[in-house]
Amino acid sequence: MTADPDLRRRAIQALRDGQGDAAIAAYRTLLASDPGVPEDWYNLGYLLRCARDFDAALDAYDRAVVAGIDRPEEVRLNRAVILSEHCGRPEAAEAELRLALAAAPDLLPGWLNLGNLYEDRGAADEARAAYRRALAVDAANGRAWARLAMIDVHQGRAAAAVDQLRHLLARPGLPLVAAAEIGFALGAALDALEDYDAAFAAFTVANRTAARASDPRLRYDRAAQERLTDALIAATPGEARALPEAAAAPIFICGMFRSGSTLAEQMLGRHPLVHAAGELEIIPALAHAIPGYPRTLPSLDRQRLSALRDRYRAEVRQPAGTLRLTDKRPDNILHVGLIKQMFPDARIVHTVRQPLDTILSIWFLYFDDHIRYGHDLGDAAHYHRQCRRLMDHWQRSYPGDIHALRYEALVTDPEPTMRALTDFVGLTWDPAVLAAERGRAVVRTASVWQVRQPLHQRSVDRWRHYAKPLAAFREQLGDLLDTGA
Repeated sequence: MTADPDLRRRAIQALRDGQGDAAIAAYRTLLASDPGVPEDWYNLGYLLRCARDFDAALDAYDRAVVAGIDRPEEVRLNRAVILSEHCGRPEAAEAELRLALAAAPDLLPGWLNLGNLYEDRGAADEARAAYRRALAVDAANGRAWARLAMIDVHQGRAAAAVDQLRHLLARPGLPLVAAAEIGFALGAALDALEDYDAAFAAFTVANRTAARASDPRLRYDRAAQERLTDALIAATPGEARALPEAAAAPIFICGMFRSGSTLAEQMLGRHPLVHAAGELEIIPALAHAIPGYPRTLPSLDRQRLSALRDRYRAEVRQPAGTLRLTDKRPDNILHVGLIKQMFPDARIVHTVRQPLDTILSIWFLYFDDHIRYGHDLGDAAHYHRQCRRLMDHWQRSYPGDIHALRYEALVTDPEPTMRALTDFVGLTWDPAVLAAERGRAVVRTASVWQVRQPLHQRSVDRWRHYAKPLAAFREQLGDLLDTGA
């Protein structure tokens, strides 16, 4: 049966207009009458992915491949991203990437994503091979060169990485994004060699290049961040709470990026009753879907909050046999009020690190536009102050439910620090949290190689290596530079 052409036009128009629910309904009606059009399955998969219905999106994308869509490798790439980033199924994601690359050996994102998967797993040799294949497709790819350099640094070959990266940066016509990624890798390699002045200079150039490459509309707006902080404070705590549930609330680990949250989660995740779920984007997505958030947060009733909690539960995949789940999303610090209304019994772990160490660590990494304040030390210091102001409010609002976990204490005196943490979240002590990581645990953050090393204190007071060049930023850093606190 041939589908009504008017229905297809309405479906396409709803898709273009961003009317997600209407477009999904239209495409489902369309496919019920004519299931043989692969582009309709692809569009439905895209819409379902945007709606965070990931299992249904995977099925729709699969139906597009079965129906004979052109360039099926692109569909498999989409499936791999969903499986890896949203479903916690890295092996299935790897299988999809392998199928995509078998069909299209020059699929650059396929090799890059495969390399990322291997890095997440701690498989350095396999990651290196994937990035080499990416460079066979695009010899100037900055991401592949940068990731290869970081593997070299991890394996003690920083000097060789410096020579290679400097040679690459000298190439004429290097795209801005590639130059930025290579520049950040050069800074990291020089830092590993303890050539701190040269490292700071490299990071300065890399951040300026990244800023030039970024979308001006997405740059950090200090006034807007202050308004958001004011609105979050004004909206919480709300009076309504979600309906009681039998399951234990997740443990939310949040704070500034680069404040030790990955290490804290990885150690807590070694407890036999804990599943470390990593950086879940569910809470920010739920907040984004609330019209008028955060101003409208106090108007949410128990049923709406319970429905939001149920959506969270439906998306999280918690293995059988585990009692608690950790959600380690640093910027959930913005949404503690929403979290406490969805999960009244939730425990919040606030990771805290020496401010200058935190800010420098952010400035030393390339985050694209994901962290808007990352390319300017003054912006990073401003964001840090807003987070501190917000956390002071959360502490007053939810006394006893927030635990400050200091990175410095975790790496210098881990046992009492972890004992205090397990006691706070209601777990019996288990020495497994102090054991070295076994096997190939998946780590999907910028700390992918650092967190696999034994506990060390090399990153404590790291800023002192850069005290001299930081003096030029006295106006931007203000009291942070004066006190180091």
